[in-house]
Amino acid sequence: MKLTKIMSFTAVISAAIPMVHADITVGVVTSSSGPVAMVGIPQRNTIALLPKKIGTENVRYISLDDGSDPTATVKAMNKLIKENNVDAIIGPSGSPNAMAALGIIAKAGVPLLAPVGTSGVVVPMDAQRKWVFKTTQNDDLIAQALVQDMVKRKIKTLGFIGTADPYGENWSRVISTLAAKNGISVTIKESFQRQDTSLTGQALKLVAKKPQAILIAAPGSSAVTPQVALYDRGYRGQVYQTHGAALDQFLKLGGKKVENTILAASLMLVINEVPNNHPSKQIAQKYINDYKALYGVVPATFGANVYDAGLLLNKAVPIALKQAKPGTAQFRQALRTALEQTKELPATQGVYTMTAMDHSGFDQRGRVMITVKNGQWKLLK
Repeated sequence: MKLTKIMSFTAVISAAIPMVHADITVGVVTSSSGPVAMVGIPQRNTIALLPKKIGTENVRYISLDDGSDPTATVKAMNKLIKENNVDAIIGPSGSPNAMAALGIIAKAGVPLLAPVGTSGVVVPMDAQRKWVFKTTQNDDLIAQALVQDMVKRKIKTLGFIGTADPYGENWSRVISTLAAKNGISVTIKESFQRQDTSLTGQALKLVAKKPQAILIAAPGSSAVTPQVALYDRGYRGQVYQTHGAALDQFLKLGGKKVENTILAASLMLVINEVPNNHPSKQIAQKYINDYKALYGVVPATFGANVYDAGLLLNKAVPIALKQAKPGTAQFRQALRTALEQTKELPATQGVYTMTAMDHSGFDQRGRVMITVKNGQWKLLK
């Protein structure tokens, strides 16, 4: 997407969200068009629910669409940093987009709250990644739950298919390590592009190996295509998905062909079945209710990752304000430090506790085991 289109989209968002004199400026980059739009649209929509004021300071949000293109992500972030002098950035929607932006963020010294899937944006921690705070569960936290379920089911052979990008590649590494530690052999690995519409070749290879289970690692609507291809080629073993598939469109697009799928993901998918004493339930329910009141539909969990970024900023900004004024390098550094010191902060997805080496901060409260029954998400029991 050309930069002119990005700028015109900004004008649309600016008209939709009332702008007031702001002391704090936050950029938001989402993929509300292109292949990742199912992820990006609820994230863009969630901007209207972010805090308009933190402490005594007004907050202004500048929203840009990268069209699911990493090159456009880089242009958008450069614009936000150089022209708008943002104090923080929320986004982007896609893992490849976030990976492309690491160097820019670190050089500018601007905290990035990244609502993306791959843990590659925060692991391994280094001089670039110390400016990134991931608002979703790391791959290993989700993978541990999936492998535990495989062990219970006495699964010994596993097939894998994932996107040929940082999301799928990191999942391939994580699942291989965990599977080996638990006596599970990954007998075949396949990959595909997010925009691929036919995966016949990969499906035939996977089916021919006859693994007891297959894990699909793909975000948004791209998670459906390989599962449908496997079903159409006769595969009836257990299919696992990552939290990248955690959206209602997965059910609508997959229909009966995704029945009995198992994944580990946010409690939002099955919020009515989650105990009332879960620290995230009340917060998640408020987000769902507010989003539905504004847009008339229930939000995808991906939108909640942006909402949680707002909660993290709401906690960290007052601390940073004690040390410096917005619009300065000193404030951005203080904000980064404050985010890193977040402790036991309940949010829609789980509870955040950040450290210098952990910029995701979730524990087991950040996941539940879910399955598909009669076309609906259900808590796996």
